[in-house]
Parts: sequence; C-alpha cells; structure tokens
Amino acid sequence: MINTNAFDYINVLDKAADASWIRNEVISHNISNVDTPGYKRQDVAFESELKKALGRSSRTSNMDQRVAAVRTSQLVPKQYTDMEGFSYRLDGNNVDVETENVMLAENQIKYQGLLDSINQEFKNLQMVMK
Repeated sequence: MINTNAFDYINVLDKAADASWIRNEVISHNISNVDTPGYKRQDVAFESELKKALGRSSRTSNMDQRVAAVRTSQLVPKQYTDMEGFSYRLDGNNVDVETENVMLAENQIKYQGLLDSINQEFKNLQMVMK
C-alpha cells in the first residue's frame, strides 16, 4: 500500500460539501415550516468543527500539514436549534422567510464552490499522473 496524502484536501472538501448539503435541507425545512406555530429554526454547525480540527495541529505553519492532520471521521456536521428562546411572532415561530431565502442562496453558492474545488483537485491529480 502506498502511503500518500494526495486525497487530504479532497476528503476535507467532501466533508464540507456534505455539511453544506445537510444545511440546504435544514434551511428548506425551515422555509417549509414558516407558518408552523411554535417551530424554531434549525441550522448546521460545521465550520466551527473544521476550525477546531485545523487548529489542533497549530504548531505546524503549513496548511498542507494541518489538513493532513485532520481526522475526517471526527468532522461531523451538527444540527441544532437556533435561538431557541427567541421569537418575534405571537405563535412562537422564529423563522423569517426572507432571511432563510438569503441563507439558502448563500449556501447554494458555497456548495457549488466546494464542488468546483473538489473537481479542481481531481484535475490536479490527473495532471500529475500524466
């Protein structure tokens, strides 16, 4: 078996794309429950987990070494209730459909960027193999 770090970035980008996909589903669920009394908006925490994982190897100044040290099995997106005690509506719902639509558009752009980055990493590997 060849010991290589060629897929380190791809693995981390893959986890980020998965988290973005989950966030897309959560935001869509928020939008569909905009009129549900008592519903509290949900969100996904991933970026903070990635920051922690990259920070664990902070003694290394090289980003390649930081990414290589990330344990992708520990990079798990966590769904949580956002501002659970807050509601600006009488029915207890705290979903603002306009904000959710903006967040959905932002997340879709992020997801597309992650897919483009993954594709570029594979193109880089193909170029090296030629």
